[in-house]
Amino acid sequence: MPERYLHRVSFDDAAQVAEIDLSGLSLDTSGEINALYDAIEAAIAETGEELWFFVINYSQFRIDSAAWYTHHKRGKALNLGHSQGSVRYDMSDETRRQIERTAKTEAFDPNLFADRDSALARVAEFPSKRRKKVVHDVDYTDDDFAQRISFEPEAEIMNVDFHDFTFHHSADVNAFYDHIERRVEETGLRWFFLINYENCRIFEEAWVAYARRGKALNQRWSMGSVRYAPGSEAEETIRMRAESQQFRPNIRNTREDALARIAEMKSEMAEP
Repeated sequence: MPERYLHRVSFDDAAQVAEIDLSGLSLDTSGEINALYDAIEAAIAETGEELWFFVINYSQFRIDSAAWYTHHKRGKALNLGHSQGSVRYDMSDETRRQIERTAKTEAFDPNLFADRDSALARVAEFPSKRRKKVVHDVDYTDDDFAQRISFEPEAEIMNVDFHDFTFHHSADVNAFYDHIERRVEETGLRWFFLINYENCRIFEEAWVAYARRGKALNQRWSMGSVRYAPGSEAEETIRMRAESQQFRPNIRNTREDALARIAEMKSEMAEP
């Protein structure tokens, strides 16, 4: 469960620093990596602040080769969604020797340090993006969203049409989900969500917001969600996040297959 990693994330509001303590962790599976990043994202969401400087303790942190791809994907999304700059440190003797060998060469990585104090000193040199009030412009209008949402009252289905749609950043995500929430709230009912992901693109910098808003919408208004259009860029990440968030991805090949899955879900709910 993600909760077991929450104690590894702490915040210094004055310095705008999020410290992530990975020391001593040994993660063998994609599910464990996802649980770790779920916890980090949840902790950041609790602060109510989007942007932080990341200071990461990598001392004796180990990842099995089978889990490295997931670590790369989730780490990239986290950085693009929330980082103003990242510094890492590793207190092992091996790292100290590496830094000593490379400090005077172009290969030296200035964001890898042998102790926490040096890492904090380095991150203090970074400019804050919060003060710049970086705000993304929404790439769509409310009319663009309206035509992609429809309801089938007799079937208890809300259709969400993400085909050929691109979420460039969190502003696109929040605008679309604000629209969906308003539409659902107007009905006052819970629905089965039927989502078309054909050729949908969700950029890495949009994924953290997308996962957070989607989860909240499902918890409040969904009786069950089914997705269709395999091979979309979104499918891989949905399946990845499902490993640790205890939901079935319910991804099907076609709309007909997805409707059949919803029928199954209704039957399961009707069973005593």
